[in-house]
Amino acid sequence: MSVRTIIDRLNNKNILLLGFGKEGASSYAFIRKHLPQTPVTVANRDELTDISVFANDPHTHLLTGEHYLDAINDYDIVLKSPGISLKHRIEALDRGKISSQTDLFLQAFAPQCIGVTGTKGKSTTASFIYHILKQLKEDALLAGNIGIPFFDIIDNITQNTKIVLELSSHQLEFIRKSPHISVLLNLFEEHLDHYNSLADYHSAKFNIARYQSEKDFFVYNTTDSSISNLLKTNKIKPNCVGFSFAENPSSMFYASGNCFYKKEEKICEITPHFPLKGEHNIANTAAVIAAVYCLKNIDLVRIKDAVYSFKGLPHRLEFIGEFDGILFYNDSISTVPQASIAAIQALENVNTLILGGFDRGIDYQPLVDFLKNSEVENIIFTGEAGKRMLSLSNNLKNKNLFFKKTYPEIVFLAKKHTKKGSICLLSPAAASYDQFRNFEHRGDRFRGLVVAG
Repeated sequence: MSVRTIIDRLNNKNILLLGFGKEGASSYAFIRKHLPQTPVTVANRDELTDISVFANDPHTHLLTGEHYLDAINDYDIVLKSPGISLKHRIEALDRGKISSQTDLFLQAFAPQCIGVTGTKGKSTTASFIYHILKQLKEDALLAGNIGIPFFDIIDNITQNTKIVLELSSHQLEFIRKSPHISVLLNLFEEHLDHYNSLADYHSAKFNIARYQSEKDFFVYNTTDSSISNLLKTNKIKPNCVGFSFAENPSSMFYASGNCFYKKEEKICEITPHFPLKGEHNIANTAAVIAAVYCLKNIDLVRIKDAVYSFKGLPHRLEFIGEFDGILFYNDSISTVPQASIAAIQALENVNTLILGGFDRGIDYQPLVDFLKNSEVENIIFTGEAGKRMLSLSNNLKNKNLFFKKTYPEIVFLAKKHTKKGSICLLSPAAASYDQFRNFEHRGDRFRGLVVAG
């Protein structure tokens, strides 16, 4: 398997590039490098601000505007960018024509791939696996939803390279081949704006295991009921390796007390210096160790030092600093209620919580119920999601509830009301698209306002 597999799949085809963001531009560059005369149409809802890349290319055509999806069935192959939803056209689609960078990359390199997905924790887990492999002096690459298009790393792949992929549900939706080692961390309610149902979202995630063979490995959370239901209703072929936060009959790898275990074998201790906070991160670390174990010739004894040398990623329970006696944490990555609950439980001393943003119709009642008996005293809501959460919070009689439209107002209020020695946590339980480009932009804005004073 090689890059030739991808080229042969695209050769002599009339290609539609659906979306021209970072991944679409990467696909275009790959096609023109290997197939300079192949006809390509670039379809994008918005007008492209820079079309100079197409200036000397008579074989490429642009299609923009609100009807950019209308001719989707007229092409031999469609390379769909992850951010484009086809839920309103799914019944009329010729699914056999729909592909993507993820689909083509896995068809070529799946035997070398470790894929990681889950509603929450996939970026940290994928980065953690990559970190351990590099610490163990393995030839490894990291790509995918982490922000690195798959085609951008192809020139660096050798037959010995281990490729760690962070995979979103959008990237997995139309694949036909699954990674050699697949990790499914958890499944919550998410991305209901992109799919026609929660079942469709879960099904897309489960594609990470659906096309594996008997020689492959599926690392999964044994305590997640949604994953258990998928395993009951879908027959899959790989070796199943369970992980969990606590000892579980179905778990080969788990954390118990202050140690990580492989069945009865102790791997390493969990000390106060462990780099990641919270039960969810302990469980995800068990998944990391399990995934590395599935590789041949990896010595578990060498994993301990690699585990403790890992540092968490920005916007994921990121400690910003102490200002005026208040500890500020940036958890902008938290876009669902379960992630915010986990963040509060991990930090324990949260006095002020910032919630809200773009509303995608997620059920916030479990979060409001959790907050009722939590130690959080001040809750600052924002955005349409914040309005809906606030409307559900009538029974939070012992809390100070606020609503603010802008982040300068939010940070000012947080500094005014948060008790000295306690934590102010941004963990919004909502998407960022109402005010920001993405969750990173939101987290950077929050951090900048906190540090500026």
